[in-house]
Amino acid sequence: MLADEEMGLLHALVLDGRGGARQLTYADIASLELVESESLWLHWDRSQPQAQAWLRERSGLSGFTCDVLLEENTRPRLLPLPADELLLFLRGVNLNPDAEPEDMVSLRVFADARRVISLRLRPLRSTEAVIQQLAAGVGPKTASEVLISLAEALTDRVDDLVALLAEKVDDEEDRLETEPRYAPPQDKLLALRRQAASLRRFLLPQNEIYGQLARKRLPWFVDDDTVYWNELSNRLIRYLEELELVRERANLVLEAEERRMRERMNRTMYLLGIITGFFLPMSFLTGLLGINVGGIPGSENPYGFALACALIAAVAVFQWWIFRRLKWV
Repeated sequence: MLADEEMGLLHALVLDGRGGARQLTYADIASLELVESESLWLHWDRSQPQAQAWLRERSGLSGFTCDVLLEENTRPRLLPLPADELLLFLRGVNLNPDAEPEDMVSLRVFADARRVISLRLRPLRSTEAVIQQLAAGVGPKTASEVLISLAEALTDRVDDLVALLAEKVDDEEDRLETEPRYAPPQDKLLALRRQAASLRRFLLPQNEIYGQLARKRLPWFVDDDTVYWNELSNRLIRYLEELELVRERANLVLEAEERRMRERMNRTMYLLGIITGFFLPMSFLTGLLGINVGGIPGSENPYGFALACALIAAVAVFQWWIFRRLKWV
């Protein structure tokens, strides 16, 4: 017989209604009968053909619901279904090895009054955190609380990532202010902007979902669920504002560096212009006196070189006086 992992079943838990849960195997699911206080949470790997087959043939869900849950590309959304059921599509920070955190992992959830079926393609630490809470006896007690716990765990990971992005921008701003010769790496700042934009892409609709769940309470929701969904929505609003601020601050750092580069270039060009203007008359004199034709003044005079040097020095002093009067130097 195939192991549960080979069947695509990652976790099968029966919530006892007191914050704890007991584990089930794949074979136990078909004959399971829940008592009044219990709820079922099944967590699947949707890449496994066996998991897809179970979902279509044994879950009791409609073909439309299965098709939506198994779509290749999705965005965060909430889809109410008949009989007070719902489909919930959320995104979580990708903390898998060699992955970009902003490449958020999709979590697809079907839920009704006493059952939660969740599917993922790549591992999510947020689901593991909820399972640890259940193992410690302090986890969700009902199906609606499973949804809240999953959303809260996903939001906690977002908090850590947003704080990290803000800290990186802080470091760049501090170094730019304290180190006159420091040049912020443009590729790093552009990566920060890209990460912030990618996170906003998924968090913005996710915030709208939390707001809808706070406003439209299903009959099987616990009394205080609305408060939790509203709090999660407020947290995401704060993260979205922080991400927008990260983008703006990264832009300001880039603009400040561009302004410093322009100032350095203008100062260099100004100095080159002053030097060119200062030596141009002397270059003209030396070039004129160096013409290899007859009649050059002082060519037969033993003091001709000294007189030429004195003339060039006089021109240089006169130019210096002119430049000082014009405040060019």
